[in-house]
Amino acid sequence: MAQQVTEVFEGKLTTRSRMRKFGLLLTGPGMLWLLVFLLLPTVFLVVMAFAQRGSYGTIDWTFSLGNLKKLIGFSSFGWGADNLIIVWRSFKIAIVTTILCLVVGLPMAFWIGAHNKRTSTLLLALVMVPSCTNLVIRTYAWMILLGAQMPPTWFARLLGFIGEAEALYPGTFAVYVGMVSCMLPFAVLPLYTSVERLDWGIVEASRDLYAGPIRTFYHGILSQMMPGIVASVVLTLVPTLGMYVVSDLLGGAKFILIGNLIQQQFFGTALDWPFGAMLGIVLIISSVLSLVAFQKVGGKNFV
Repeated sequence: MAQQVTEVFEGKLTTRSRMRKFGLLLTGPGMLWLLVFLLLPTVFLVVMAFAQRGSYGTIDWTFSLGNLKKLIGFSSFGWGADNLIIVWRSFKIAIVTTILCLVVGLPMAFWIGAHNKRTSTLLLALVMVPSCTNLVIRTYAWMILLGAQMPPTWFARLLGFIGEAEALYPGTFAVYVGMVSCMLPFAVLPLYTSVERLDWGIVEASRDLYAGPIRTFYHGILSQMMPGIVASVVLTLVPTLGMYVVSDLLGGAKFILIGNLIQQQFFGTALDWPFGAMLGIVLIISSVLSLVAFQKVGGKNFV
């Protein structure tokens, strides 16, 4: 009979089998939670993505690649690029929104970090407070603010950006404003954390070695802030890909993104759950690939 190997754990002698059981007891609830609320729904979504739409919106569990072909653009009427255009528009909106959030959030993070601890905490709280308000309410506020009779529209007409009979809402500009205002707090928070942890001695060393402002920023500041920038990009890009409330309201129900298309399949007039599941799989894969890509970028040091 094999002799059990004893080890010391928390000052007591124990065996490896007992340690495994203890570890399983600690991680078991979390693993069960992930299994029930993450893995099983995802597996069901994948299975349903290859089913077919039945009569009156029911699900026909006859598996095929029909939904994948429909996503690419093939149908009984021939080929059309409508779905691919919607997917491309979703990525474009998400990427532009992320870039705008970085452009606005980076100076804001430095400005907040330049104050003392008490003031910076208050300013950071003011940045995060709008996120506590319901998204629909904030979006309706932008609908009113960007309306035809409001000052932003007057200034846009005065500068010649829009015509006399036009307004900022609904339209692409309104969608970008709503997206940025919604995602900006999630971009500022990790950027501010990186600013707090900056080693300014590296910046001083760069200046002592006669590096210019651009080289000092690139090697002395940006390289230290890469983890925060990557976290900011992920927290902004991934939710924006699936956003549909902002585009639906501020786009006047004519600015369709992949989130709107999914909503139409499950709760709209289409009632095509299998195709909605296929769109959901595309969204999940895109999000995972984005996470992996930015994780690799964040792991590289700028030299």
